[in-house]
Amino acid sequence: MSSSGRLLYFVKSRSLWTHFSRRVTTWSPVGAAFNTKTHRKLNLFEKKGGLFGVPELSCPAGFEVATNEALRNTERLLEKACSCSPGVETVESFDQLSDGLCKVADLADFVKVAHPDPEFRKAAEKTCIEIGTVVEKLNTNVELCQSLKRLLDDPDVAAQLDPDTRRVAELFMFDFEISGIHLDDKLRKEAVALHIKLLDLSNEFLAGSHMPNRIARSAIPEHLHLQFASEGSFVQVGGLHADSPDDLVREIAYRIYLYPNHDLMECLEELLRCRYKLAKLVGYESYGHRALKGTMARTPETVMSFLQLLTEKLADRTAKDFQMMRDMKKKMNPRYSELMPWDHPYLSGLLRAERFNIEPSLYSPYLSLGACMEGLNILFTQLYGVSLMSEQPAAGEVWSEDVRKLAVVHETEGLLGYIYCDFFHRPDKPHQDCHFTIRGGRQCQESGRYQVPVVVLMLSLPPPTKSAPTLLSPGMMENLFHEMGHAMHSMLGRTRYQHVTGTRCATDFAEVPSILMEYFATDYRVISQFARHYQTGQPLPETMVTRLCESKKVCGAADTQLQIFYAVLDQIYHGKPQNRSTTDVLQEMQQKFYSLPYTANTAWQLRFSHLVGYGAKYYSYLMSRAVASMVWKQCFVQDPLNRDMGERYRREMLAHGGAKEPLLMVEGMLQRRPTIQDFVDALVSELQPNFETFIMDSEG
Repeated sequence: MSSSGRLLYFVKSRSLWTHFSRRVTTWSPVGAAFNTKTHRKLNLFEKKGGLFGVPELSCPAGFEVATNEALRNTERLLEKACSCSPGVETVESFDQLSDGLCKVADLADFVKVAHPDPEFRKAAEKTCIEIGTVVEKLNTNVELCQSLKRLLDDPDVAAQLDPDTRRVAELFMFDFEISGIHLDDKLRKEAVALHIKLLDLSNEFLAGSHMPNRIARSAIPEHLHLQFASEGSFVQVGGLHADSPDDLVREIAYRIYLYPNHDLMECLEELLRCRYKLAKLVGYESYGHRALKGTMARTPETVMSFLQLLTEKLADRTAKDFQMMRDMKKKMNPRYSELMPWDHPYLSGLLRAERFNIEPSLYSPYLSLGACMEGLNILFTQLYGVSLMSEQPAAGEVWSEDVRKLAVVHETEGLLGYIYCDFFHRPDKPHQDCHFTIRGGRQCQESGRYQVPVVVLMLSLPPPTKSAPTLLSPGMMENLFHEMGHAMHSMLGRTRYQHVTGTRCATDFAEVPSILMEYFATDYRVISQFARHYQTGQPLPETMVTRLCESKKVCGAADTQLQIFYAVLDQIYHGKPQNRSTTDVLQEMQQKFYSLPYTANTAWQLRFSHLVGYGAKYYSYLMSRAVASMVWKQCFVQDPLNRDMGERYRREMLAHGGAKEPLLMVEGMLQRRPTIQDFVDALVSELQPNFETFIMDSEG
């Protein structure tokens, strides 16, 4: 079938299956790509290409070749950027320079964590270090900075720049400033050394934060040994076992997994000291002030006002939520009536399930992975005129045979980009759901063509079997929609410059498109388009979706308060130095912002890996959720499949990447500029119960 024929088929397709009998179904192409095991035919004469179609990366040694080529191009582009006359060409040269390094560094950043071959991971990590070091040196290159400064300081030239070019020029200058370009030679070298040290400390902390702890088998009751992994005379604890119905298992896991590690504690505290020292060196009051410049919040003071006000607004509901958990714990086991931190996730989940009968296994048969992918395809076609098309990757293009490749095609604009879907669990694969930019979109002045973006979505799902497709729990389905929100942000933003492509924007705005997708994932008008029983074809009943939505409000205030506590802790750690340990700070903030007692000899902060990637910006999840809530209620709640509103959303928010100030994008969508009070009210209103649900349930 021709590509235009395929596009027409996808745009017109609205049903998931053709039913031949009650138990036999035929999948649409997107559904079939994800609901069946891959059966790639072996072609002995097919030449093996490289990862993502990059010829050099057919073997680990290719990373060195790709790195050296990128560094040679960097030298050439550096000379061009420093010598060109002030104007648009200056910014284009900077972006070309950035693109050449990012295409290698971003790809390597993904491979070092996801490739099953340790030799590939090792080679990719070496590339990340080499490119990262070069980037830090470029950010303190005085001659390069002067070229940009001549452009921005000339009012006649600057006035002729279009808004996107001016914004990108200012963002590049900001990168120079936060790296200490304005310092003398000695201090500038100190800033570079701090950057390099921080890279090492960040990698060390990330690695340590995921390492299991162990304890002698004799230290825990014998009947619980099977609950944990064995290692000779020890048991290993690699997580919190938060879903265990056994109080003692949860307590043991909490105390052992969070037991302080002296070396990791030193690493974290040195990381925070170095961040503060670097921020002060380049002229900021704290690392938080440096990190928040250019975000929606803008300052740590605004973040703390937001978190404090939200805490106050939720106080009564939070207290009621914790009391509900206490009552349930007392009813289940009178000997353990005090509510402890290891109880919260389990008991809140139990209360939701008990009140609304939302056992995941009741939902999963309706939510096969293929059905959900076809649902996304339908949603994107309706909102944006975009289709997802399954493509067969070439030999060597993907790192595992179960990776699926999707082309994203617009009905009039053509190919928008590629999404590689690494969805299935395999040994040594990180257990995290995430989005990676492999190549950013940009207008190539050299060729006149648009460089289409390439991204990877990574989940950890069970693979399909001969007898059944991969079946998702409601939570898994929401995570899929969330990550696909990031991917479509990358696909639908046709930015002129790679430096601001897709998700390369303020962190507290970057989560808005992904969180907004969670609202679509829980709206029956959307779900009814695709959720069918994988054997019978029966639709998912509307009452089940309604109960699921209402269940999230049970203990919702307590869950939000836990996120507030994490965000406050992140702010305090990245503020002015404390004359006490990070554990002392945690204990105080837990008492103020969470109310459940601190457990002696634990150090939860050592498992808070977001401190590396989200340093001073963990609040972003809450603020982004507030914005997503406002956008949903004002623009989509009446008709979630409205094409006009989808086009407006793309035009006002998705199209710009980071090329426009985040609050201006929000203002364009909402037709007003929200305040901190608006953010708080949006989050609080999310927890209002829908009394029609209770009436419907009681009548049912």
